[in-house]
This record gives sequence, structure tokens and C-alpha cells, in this order.
Amino acid sequence: MSGVLSNNHYKDVFSNPGPNAQGAIVASMPAGSLVGALFVTWLGDKIGRKKTIILAGMIWVLGSILQCASVNRGMLVVGRIISGISVGLSSAIVPIYQSEITAPEIRGRIVSLQQWSITWGILIQYFIQFGCSYINGVASFRIPWGLQMIPAIVLSLGMTVFPESPRWLIDQHRESEALQILADLHGKGDQHNDLVVLEFEEIKQQVYFERTEGAKTYMDLLKPGILRRVGLGCSLQMWSQLTGMNVMMYYIIYVFQGAGLTGTRGNLIADSVQYVLNVAFTVPAIIYIDRWGRRPMLLIGTLLMGFWLSLVGGLQGRFGDWGIVDGSRVWVINGHQAATKAIIVCSYLFVSSFAITMGPVSWTYPAEIFPMKVRSKAVSLATAANWTFNFALAWAVPPGLSTIAWKTYFIFAAFNFAACIHIFFCFPETAQRTLEEVEEIFEQGHVFTAWAIKRDVGKKTVEQVINANKKLAGEKDDDDKASA
Repeated sequence: MSGVLSNNHYKDVFSNPGPNAQGAIVASMPAGSLVGALFVTWLGDKIGRKKTIILAGMIWVLGSILQCASVNRGMLVVGRIISGISVGLSSAIVPIYQSEITAPEIRGRIVSLQQWSITWGILIQYFIQFGCSYINGVASFRIPWGLQMIPAIVLSLGMTVFPESPRWLIDQHRESEALQILADLHGKGDQHNDLVVLEFEEIKQQVYFERTEGAKTYMDLLKPGILRRVGLGCSLQMWSQLTGMNVMMYYIIYVFQGAGLTGTRGNLIADSVQYVLNVAFTVPAIIYIDRWGRRPMLLIGTLLMGFWLSLVGGLQGRFGDWGIVDGSRVWVINGHQAATKAIIVCSYLFVSSFAITMGPVSWTYPAEIFPMKVRSKAVSLATAANWTFNFALAWAVPPGLSTIAWKTYFIFAAFNFAACIHIFFCFPETAQRTLEEVEEIFEQGHVFTAWAIKRDVGKKTVEQVINANKKLAGEKDDDDKASA
């Protein structure tokens, strides 16, 4: 949507939507995503991770067709809601799928690739829209909306040759298939590889435990030991939205317009720079996320983002005033080129700070902190929290910018500083642990003193886990003999 907000043909077809109407149009997609994220729990367990991703791609194609053909706001909103359901499904199931097929030493890096792919998608679609903006007619926005179908088709077809999650297969009593997939992924096809056998046995124990003790309803997420992690997962997804990043993604044209950057072409070019930075600065995070750790990235990122937004708000408040731009009343800076450039630079630094910290971690952390018995439900709930706040902000920001203007940035700056405090006290480090070893981290307690949990807690050697499994197997044999 960000690339068509200043498109006159778009405005004509959809009756010049005002701040509230435009907010509703943009917010319709995250509203659908909220539904999809909640629905993914049942669907992911019923038909599997792989088929859910394929289905999400098919739903996206349907939504794209409706958007491309839309002739009024109602049709556009319905198309965006349907596409949103697809986004909700895929954004919840993909991190689960990735975390379940990936070796622990690179899990953070692999899950972070989802965020990098998102940044590439934003960049590519923006340049497509930039090129189409030179078309004189409704094709200037219909072509980009139609081309959205291509990645979804590639995703659905491509997933047909990907393996299913071994954890899901074991839960479906298809253990031989799961073992072979683990061997292909982590043992070069050797089913007798020590690491493969070890992982297979650990997953089996977890799945069998889930069958007897696992979450049957969402109420099970309120149980002791689980509720804390649900709070962490949901709040991190909430904070990722309250950082203000989606203000920059959805409404960057309004931000630069308020900074005094006028003219459609100049605005589009300035906007495109931030999307390039978003892609570029996600790369270091992918490479080093497992080395740096989750906590340092989140703490530094929220501090920096709060600082840059404070500067944007301060500069706009000091040098701006109410004016009329393209027939709309906006808070705008006129005649202060230095302030305009400073706001643009601060916006770029804000986007870069998000891309290298909160962006990838906000998807990685919730996917790895939950035990197997509640993971599917808990991750879907955390993702639903993301889309709930995405929906609220997408609708609220245009009216906010049109009424309180520069003060909007101070609100988001305050959210960033609040997030930093929350993360410092409550979020333990989880880097470089298996999904099973994460359990020991939370057994340490330290609910409000997360920094006290050392980074080596829960880490085990292969020999330690094998010996522990042999001991458990021996105890089970003794119990069986006694029963006999």
C-alpha cells in the first residue's frame, strides 16, 4: 500500500480515502492475518506444516486476484482480508517449520532468513510500484497488485519438494519417514549417525509426552511454567509493532511529506533508500544472531530506535507547522532543508537499527522458547499478538499524524524505551540451545532478573545426552521387569 498512497489514479478509483478510511484499508490485511494466525494451530496440527504453507500460498493468490480487480473500497478490503489470512497462516507456521527442521547451532540464522525474505519482498514490490508509477492509468497500481501472485505460486509449488516436519510426522505415527528426513537433513542420509539418532529419540520423547500431557486447549497456555513464556512471546511480538517500524513501512510517504520532501518522484526515490537499507542491515543479524545472542540485540535495538524517533519528533516539532499538501492538512517543514535532511537520515538510521536487531529476533525468539506440547498454540498466539497490534497501528497512525502530528513519534519512542526495560528484566538468553535445552533455562526461575541466567545453562555435549538417555532406558527396562 505504501507505494500507491500518493497515486492519483488510486485516489480516483477509491474515492480519495481520508485518514480514517485509508487506515481502515491498510488495516484490513493485518485484521485477516490475526484470523489466520489463530487458525494455524488447528490447521498446522491437522494437515501438517508443509501443506499449511502450500495452502497459504493458494489463499494469497485468491486475495491478490480480488485486489487487482477491485473497483471499490469494499472489494479491495475483502481482497486484503483474504490475503491477510494467508499472511497470518504463513507467518505463524513458517517459523515453527524452520525451527523443527533446523540444527540448533544455526536455528537463529535460518529463522532470521524469514525476516530477510520479508525485507527483499518489500524492496522488490516497491521498485515494481516505482516503475509502474510512470504508467498513466489504473494499471499503475493494478499491475503491482497482480504481480503479487507470482511469489505465492513459487512458494506453493516449491514446498511440494520440501520435507515435512519430522516432529509432526512422529506425532502422526510416521516414524520411519521422520527418521529418514532427519538423516537427510543432519546426517548426510545416514540413519545411524549419532546426532540423528539422538535427535530422533529426543523428539520421540517430546512427542509422546505431548500426547499424554500436551495442550488440548488454549487454556493450557495458562498453566504454571507456560504462562511466563506465553507472556514473553506475545509481548515481544507486541513490542516489534510498537517500535514504530510499520509506520515507516506503511506510511513512509507521510513521514517524508511531513519532513518537507514534496514531489511524487523525489518521495518515491527517498522511500526506496530505506527499503534497500532494510535488506542490507538484516544480513549482519542473520550471520551473527547466534553469536551475539538475542538479549544484546534487543536491548541495543530498542534504545537506538527510541533515540532516532525522539530526534524525528523533536525536529518536526521545532521546525514544522500545519500546512496543506496535495489538498490535505498535514504538519510539514518548509524552508528548513537541514531539518528535512536530518529527519530523512534519522528515519534511515531507525530502519537500519530495526533491521539488525528487533526484526529477525522478534520471529526467532517466540519460535524457540515454548515446549513441544504447547508450541503450535503458543506461537500462533504470539503471532496473533503481532497482527493485533499491526492492525491497530495501521488504522490509528494516519489519524494520529493528521491530528497530533510530530507527537506521534514521541509515543513510539516511549514504547521503545519501555520495551528495553521489559527485555532487560524479563527476557533470558536462548541462543545456541536445542529446543529441548531451552526448558532448563526457564527452570532456573529469575522471572524478573533474566540477566542472572548464564549463557551456558542448559547446554550439553552429545555424550551427556546419550548417557542420560541410556540411563532413562535402563530405568524403563527395570520398571518393565518389575511389572512382569
